[in-house]
Amino acid sequence: MTRQQVIAISAVGMAAITAWALFDGLPRWYGRSGNRPAAAAAPQGPAASGRKIKANLFYVSDDGQRLTAVQRDVPFGESAVEQARQIIEAQIAPAGEPLVSAVPEGTKLRSLFLTPRGDAFVDLTGEVVAHHTGGSTNEILTVYTIVNALCVNLPAVRSVELLVDGKKVETLAGHVDLRRGLEKNLTWVQ
Repeated sequence: MTRQQVIAISAVGMAAITAWALFDGLPRWYGRSGNRPAAAAAPQGPAASGRKIKANLFYVSDDGQRLTAVQRDVPFGESAVEQARQIIEAQIAPAGEPLVSAVPEGTKLRSLFLTPRGDAFVDLTGEVVAHHTGGSTNEILTVYTIVNALCVNLPAVRSVELLVDGKKVETLAGHVDLRRGLEKNLTWVQ
């Protein structure tokens, strides 16, 4: 066997290993076993059964520097991903007086994905960026309103990654790194 044949065979072998790693091994590493994450489409309306659960939702505190948890009735979801969707829908809905939402008005849920490992991907409309008031504290409160709403109410959710209009974003207003999933952080809750 010539040196060129050995190099060619080695190259084909490396290509095969790389292909396996990308298309089979990597999803297994991330716990997906080749399955796609579960998804909930955009909002459809209240759960047909009329059943409700109690969920902790988060709103801006009186001093504007922290979040405060408020227990609210949320429609029951038949699956974890459907329950996550119901919680986010309730969280981003306009807050009634005297509550103040940390999520900019007009923000809607486009879709929500939940992997078997407990990683949630929340895809919001562009209003979350376009209508954001800015400032580091306001951005932190917006981000952890969503993250904590899912992680506190659904123990199976271990991290939340925010997407805007179907795309990964670096930040909402220039302060919080959103390039990876974030875990529950109750230091911002009074």
